[in-house]
Amino acid sequence: MPDTLAIKRISASPSALIPLASLRSGGPVYSKLVDISKCIGCKGCEVACKEWNDLKVEQTTNFGSFQSHKDLSSNTWLLMRFNEVELGDGDDLTWMIKKDACLHCEEPGCLFACPAPGAIVQYQNGIVDFNQDNCIGCQYCVSGCPFDIPRYDKETKTVAKCNMCIDRVEAGLEPACVKTCPTNAIEWGIKEDMLALADKKIDRLRERGYEHAAVYNPGGVGGTHMMYVVPHGDRLEDYRLPAHPTASPGQLRGLNVLQRVGSYLLGFGVISALVHFLAVGPERPEESV
Repeated sequence: MPDTLAIKRISASPSALIPLASLRSGGPVYSKLVDISKCIGCKGCEVACKEWNDLKVEQTTNFGSFQSHKDLSSNTWLLMRFNEVELGDGDDLTWMIKKDACLHCEEPGCLFACPAPGAIVQYQNGIVDFNQDNCIGCQYCVSGCPFDIPRYDKETKTVAKCNMCIDRVEAGLEPACVKTCPTNAIEWGIKEDMLALADKKIDRLRERGYEHAAVYNPGGVGGTHMMYVVPHGDRLEDYRLPAHPTASPGQLRGLNVLQRVGSYLLGFGVISALVHFLAVGPERPEESV
């Protein structure tokens, strides 16, 4: 875990419910902005992600799609998804392309659901990172993510996802996928600047006839640190983007309650056993006649 990054939240700790205060909390908050209208589906970002993060090569097969893999995995953190859909009366076909990876939620459902202390860390700059050394493989983070992103590795018995190239960001560099994109469809910077840029892009798309163009930065998770400029904002399901994703610390509070109940029951059991021992004494085997 980088020492120079200011931590905001840590899984399975009080800071998961109430963010940690930090002297550096006023530092930059970053975000990626993915302009789907400029994406050409070259998969250069996929390759860059694999190379920079030293992820294993996985066998691919032809399954009738331009996608390289059927789905994300613990060794494929970024996947270009292709979905061919009909617009209007069916004469107009278009690709609903999406760069699928962790959106780095401001209110991360994975972190709220995780019962392992320190397995998931959210930094003040917006990045949500997994620490496999502390992961217990329970997969609660998988069920807690409204975007279906984290993936379980059966060999290591841990969960993995995009870490926003946190080592590059710490060194003042942009993530590898941003660096390699040939059309500048992926941009990187302060989130406020990215939101302002997104508004300009939306205006230009609407001038070109995309009346439903929108910015995908869902409020149900407090906003995200990977946002999308979506040309067809009225058809989010075709991009595999949930219209109203939500995440809350409710799961964590529930786990805390269960932990307390378990502790009380264990204590009650120990006290009951002690009282029985003092009142009755140790149990002795019956003497055979």
